[in-house]
Formats: sequence, C-alpha cells, structure tokens
Amino acid sequence: MRRRRGDRGQVTIEFLGMTPLIILTLVLVWQFVLVGYAYSLAGNAADEGVRAGTAAPRGERFGVCEQAALKHLSGAWRGAAKVEQCGGTGFVTADVAINVPVLFPGSISFPLTVHGHAGAVEEVKE
Repeated sequence: MRRRRGDRGQVTIEFLGMTPLIILTLVLVWQFVLVGYAYSLAGNAADEGVRAGTAAPRGERFGVCEQAALKHLSGAWRGAAKVEQCGGTGFVTADVAINVPVLFPGSISFPLTVHGHAGAVEEVKE
C-alpha cells in the first residue's frame, strides 16, 4: 500500500512565499524610522544653532549659528543639510532642512525634506 504524504513541505513553501512580504515590511519600517530620526536630527541641529546664535554678536550670528547647527550632524547627514535661516533681533530663530535618505544615510535621498525649527530669546550683554 501506498502511504499519503499529506502536507509535508507545505510550511516551507508558504514561508518562501511570504519571505518577500516580510522583507518589504521590514524595509518600510526601517524607512519610517529614518524619517523620524531625520526629524529628530533637524530639531536638535536647530536647537544647537539657536543656542550658539543667542550668545554670538549680531554681525557674526549667522556664521556661528550655522556652524553649530551642522557640527552636531554626522558626515552622511551633514552633506545635504542646509541652515535656511539663523538670526533675528531679540528673538533668535533657526531653520534647518535635512533630506531623508533611502535606506542608508549617505545614499540617494527621497524628494522629501524634513525641517527643524527652534527659537530662543537673545542674550543681553551689558
């Protein structure tokens, strides 16, 4: 008599069929993590720039603010980062724009730019 083999090997076939979906899900989750991290970096860079800009003389404010904002970004994130505004009278603000990379920082970027904004009251020197 011949025995039936049943469902032997079915789990392997189903796993192989689901593997691309599992990988795609992991890639999408990782990409969303990078978008969130880009927001965090942009906000922190703006905060650091404003902090340095409030203590700088008005004539040197933009350079000091921009340098401090970009200093805290790693090389891969700093490459496409821009400090769009850094200054003000009485209330110093900074806007930092960072491009969101595709899967790895330093690789190609999405056409999505993340903005961080921060502000602080100017320090009075007497």
